[in-house]
Amino acid sequence: LLPLLPLLLPAAHGIAQLGPRPALTQEQLEGVTTASTFVLEQPRCVFEEYGNAVIWLVVALDKDASNFNNSAGPGTPETEFQSFPDPVRAYMTLNATLGSYPCPKPPGDITVLRVGSETSCAQDVSRPTCNGPLPGPGPYRVKFLALEGSVPVAETAWSVPITLRTAKSPSSIPTTGSGHSAGMIAITAILSILFAILLAALVAMLVFWGSDSCGGSSAFSKPESVTVRRYNTHHVYDQPAARL
Repeated sequence: LLPLLPLLLPAAHGIAQLGPRPALTQEQLEGVTTASTFVLEQPRCVFEEYGNAVIWLVVALDKDASNFNNSAGPGTPETEFQSFPDPVRAYMTLNATLGSYPCPKPPGDITVLRVGSETSCAQDVSRPTCNGPLPGPGPYRVKFLALEGSVPVAETAWSVPITLRTAKSPSSIPTTGSGHSAGMIAITAILSILFAILLAALVAMLVFWGSDSCGGSSAFSKPESVTVRRYNTHHVYDQPAARL
């Protein structure tokens, strides 16, 4: 039994439970949650003792998280994205080695993971670990799971439930009778009146200028230029008296 003891100890201890649990990012980013994605903080300084492991993200519906089997391998029919959430209750995606999550976090780096960002592989069954768009608002729970080969060695706790945004139904859109729409109508009416006043003032100004121009032309006329001819005076000589 002694040669088997080192093999039995890991099984007796089970999978190492590590913290902290996954959480939405605290970075000031647009779209931390959308209708089909959400943004997590990367698991920095969590799996430092498992340098040979591959770290996977497990995504499940809130109601199904507790039933996930850690021995289910990634990329299998049991965990493929394309069959989530029915019949597959949880899928595995975003695999990375420890080198992708250096510790400590480099200053200024934004260390996040956007879950649900790949649309090109959503229907591609040849990519069962696709990080495809989430199929509904959830709520979802996620955890990180470290595998050495096919053996799970460490994991985080499940996150708190994460609910995505939902599109507004047509019935919830404000109608023209609402206060917001009434205000917009009042502003539009005021702007229309001001525009009409401005247009009327402009027309009146043009009429005034036109009438002033016509009156001026009738009251004043350009005097005709007077041409004065210049005559050269010839020298006048006394004619001798006619002889009788």
